[in-house]
Amino acid sequence: MDSSEFLGFLTSRSSVREYGSTPITEDEIGYILSCARTAPSAGNLEAWDAIIVTDEDVRLQLADAAFGQEHVGCAPVIFVVCANYVRSMSRYGERGILYAVQDATIAGTYMMLAIHARDLLPAGRAHLTRITCGQSSNCPSTSAPLYCLQQDMDIRRQNSPGGCRKGSMFTGKNGKRRIIQCPIT
Repeated sequence: MDSSEFLGFLTSRSSVREYGSTPITEDEIGYILSCARTAPSAGNLEAWDAIIVTDEDVRLQLADAAFGQEHVGCAPVIFVVCANYVRSMSRYGERGILYAVQDATIAGTYMMLAIHARDLLPAGRAHLTRITCGQSSNCPSTSAPLYCLQQDMDIRRQNSPGGCRKGSMFTGKNGKRRIIQCPIT
């Protein structure tokens, strides 16, 4: 893949908020997690954990933990991405907290790209409240849930226009708005 193909791959990624009822397969889950394991991490500690949630009651609790985003509970499979502070702090002390958050964020991004590479449509990231989610998803006590990715097998790329829209408006770090030109795929 050359740089222009890579840019096309990135700009064609999109997210959905409606799901079918068919969970992704164990093979798809394995592929997604294998891709996440290739993500760079501080000290190669991989200070993140992923919890695969399929239980309906737990999914509904996660929807509440995601600040009431009901669509979160509708997906048949949810990847809860957690920062494992203890693993990172064992080497880096207090700054290990930041490194664990970065590791989990990068691993989650790799998961989203792996989902896209399999021609599935990932959901956006739903941020979670720490206490509620920890109780809902049975996260290890050494981890803090950051966000979840929802997924199903019913919605494939060919059913969605995907990608960012031509003329999409974004606000940069400096607070100035800029227009991003992306091809419609």
